[in-house]
Amino acid sequence: EEQSNTNLAKLRKLQHELEEAEERADIAESQVNKLRVKSREIHTKVSAE
Repeated sequence: EEQSNTNLAKLRKLQHELEEAEERADIAESQVNKLRVKSREIHTKVSAE
């Protein structure tokens, strides 16, 4: 039973770490998309000049 509790605690910790990593990945992806939009806007503006 003690081993089961230890394994369950490890599982919960890993699940929490995975959720945090997924959240960081979502934030990073959002930032990349914003930078792509800005890059296109700058490129379009420079090309028009």
